[in-house]
Amino acid sequence: MNATSEKARQLPPFQADFPAEEFSARRARVTEAIGGGVALLRGSGPSGGFDYFRQNNDFYYLCGVETPVAYLMLAGRRTTLYLPHRDPHMERSEGAQLSAEDVELARRLTGVDDVRPLEMLRKDLAGVQVLHIPMSPAEGKQACRDTLLHARKTSAADPFAEPAPELWLRDGLAKAIAGVKIEDLSPVLDRLRVIKSAKELAVMRRAGKLSAMAVEHAMRCTRVGQMEFELAAVAECVYLMNGARGGGYRAIIAGGANIWNPHYFRNDCELQDGELVLMDYAPDCGNYTSDIGRMWPVNGKYSAVQRELYGFVVEYHKVLLGLIRPGVTTEQIVEEAAVEMLPRLEGWAWSKPAYQEAAKALLKFQGSLSHGVGMAVHDVGNYRSGPLAPGMVFALDPQMWVHDEQVYIRVEDTVAVTETGVENLTEYAPLSLDDVAELMRQNEVTITSAVPLLGN
Repeated sequence: MNATSEKARQLPPFQADFPAEEFSARRARVTEAIGGGVALLRGSGPSGGFDYFRQNNDFYYLCGVETPVAYLMLAGRRTTLYLPHRDPHMERSEGAQLSAEDVELARRLTGVDDVRPLEMLRKDLAGVQVLHIPMSPAEGKQACRDTLLHARKTSAADPFAEPAPELWLRDGLAKAIAGVKIEDLSPVLDRLRVIKSAKELAVMRRAGKLSAMAVEHAMRCTRVGQMEFELAAVAECVYLMNGARGGGYRAIIAGGANIWNPHYFRNDCELQDGELVLMDYAPDCGNYTSDIGRMWPVNGKYSAVQRELYGFVVEYHKVLLGLIRPGVTTEQIVEEAAVEMLPRLEGWAWSKPAYQEAAKALLKFQGSLSHGVGMAVHDVGNYRSGPLAPGMVFALDPQMWVHDEQVYIRVEDTVAVTETGVENLTEYAPLSLDDVAELMRQNEVTITSAVPLLGN
């Protein structure tokens, strides 16, 4: 390429949330964890569709590169990024992407030591005796470890199914590198991703605020006779208008009986007068997401029973939130909350014994501090194995079941443990029942008003 055309070429886009130094520090922790050995990570390939390429989470976590078919090798203190060659025809059609020819640019953006073309990878791996690779499924667009493992289990029934990508890579490397021993890198990456850095928390605050804004706008939009998918469209508009790439997972907009299925997703039913609607939907914001859950009356007025059940769960949610802090376990928080809530449970005006029994079961339920949240909505890593620590982020999601009536009640926020307590990343969404009812009396909704809020 001559100097004139090189100068005219558009620079490849690159994420702006994390500096190269942060990626370098993450990679150094990986190298330390494997004793200075060799690790290899494979980026995602193209989907083959007209969609927005999304890099898998582990690869993005260590370098931020969003070029399809890329590899990252950590060998001692040296990191090499392997990229495909530039495709002028594709760039002319879709715009520039980071390629093997962008050596200095890639080094500056990612902090890697070397940038080499893909065809050099096989040669550079020759002679490696122990190679660490992620053996768990690679999380991509709207995917979590649990959904991917379920998909693998389902696919196992197909007699002509292809092997899972991570198993295919393991077997391919074992054939290509004589005598190599393959070790699983996933546990190392999972542990590192449990603690979010200040930069990660900044991205997650944005995702949390967008989630809460979407819920608020949906509440104000809700009308009897509306379709569930219309509220999902409201949220999608908020996300896209504020720079997110749509949903971090498929939208759960469940009205009435559909609420009984916790991960209901069809969103094709009409919202009925007198029923509740549950919304659980968060954006993919810089490869990070959030999690949120609110329930509100379709007609704008909570009934007596709805206030009885949802009101109790909301009060319990508030108590749990006030007890989250570093240095205690999730089991300890549940025990403390039960002690504080017991007088309220006994003094609550229960209309049926079954409702009181459901509330008692709620106070014993260990899943109220539900699951990690981060690059995936059900994020990797275990924050339950010991005391909570600053930087841990998880869903606070107390849930009540009245099985005989198929009634399911829940309220959810994404929270981050701080040095002194907790930060609610989705607190902007109305929580108290009276606040929700007041908001729903406001009939005017302007989605564009969401834009300047993120500048705060």
